[in-house]
Amino acid sequence: MFKKISPPVLLLLPAIIVLVAVVLFPLLLSFYSSFTPFRLTRPSTLFTFIGLRNYIRILTDPVFLAAFVRTVVLLTIALNLEMLLGLGLALLVNKATHGKRILRTLMMFPMMFSPVLVGFQFKFMFNDNVGVINNALQSLGITNDAIPWLIDGNLALFSIIVAEVWSSTSVFAILILAGLFAMPQEPVEAAKVDGCTGWQTFRYVTWPFLMPFAFIAMTIRSLDVARAYDIVKIMTDGGPARRTELIWTLVGRTAYADAQMGLANAMAYVSILLSIAFTVYFFRKLALARTQIGAEW
Repeated sequence: MFKKISPPVLLLLPAIIVLVAVVLFPLLLSFYSSFTPFRLTRPSTLFTFIGLRNYIRILTDPVFLAAFVRTVVLLTIALNLEMLLGLGLALLVNKATHGKRILRTLMMFPMMFSPVLVGFQFKFMFNDNVGVINNALQSLGITNDAIPWLIDGNLALFSIIVAEVWSSTSVFAILILAGLFAMPQEPVEAAKVDGCTGWQTFRYVTWPFLMPFAFIAMTIRSLDVARAYDIVKIMTDGGPARRTELIWTLVGRTAYADAQMGLANAMAYVSILLSIAFTVYFFRKLALARTQIGAEW
């Protein structure tokens, strides 16, 4: 039997078997179970096909719709803040005359922490009794009372955004800095000779060249934020009163706390569609930016 298989395919066969067993089979099983009322406490429900009932249910469920909107809001705010701060850091490091290697290393420092550790760090920092932030604000006389960062719904979401931005701004900074290093200096010097101000040079020369690097970072980070779970789980666990519940924390709660695995898988696939939508959008922006660079440079 194996003599009929070509050597390259035979060599790849173990990897293919592992991929099918570890990736493809669970993916197909989870997709199928999203069309069933599968519950962990009742395994026989896996074989009951109910069509699109789970998807109709979640698309009319106010809890899921609120989590969906909240995830989109978190994506939008976090990505834009990370891009702006990453751009600022990259420009500052690029302007430095000494210690660029040290600055680049320090800039990568937040990436070395796992999301779980970041969640614990910021949960302690935003603690209303012993947190560093409340102690600093009270010591400076800015406020007399402790601010309930992780108890108030709006402040809790703000705290999560701060943690996300702190941990991932360096992704944008590193990629944009790579773009600055790769950028030819002749157009910049020509713009200065033509009398362009620093802002005009940045707006019409530097930024168009850096846009593809920014959109690559946007694509990478959109996938990370769209499936955000660790930081939210550690800091608030979706509370208070589900005011910080995102899609993936709701999926985890539905799947394991409520044992409704079929319904949870339907939620997960809707979240995957959200990630694909953001990825396609940023890829189109990336292609447009590359076309613009090709035409102008």
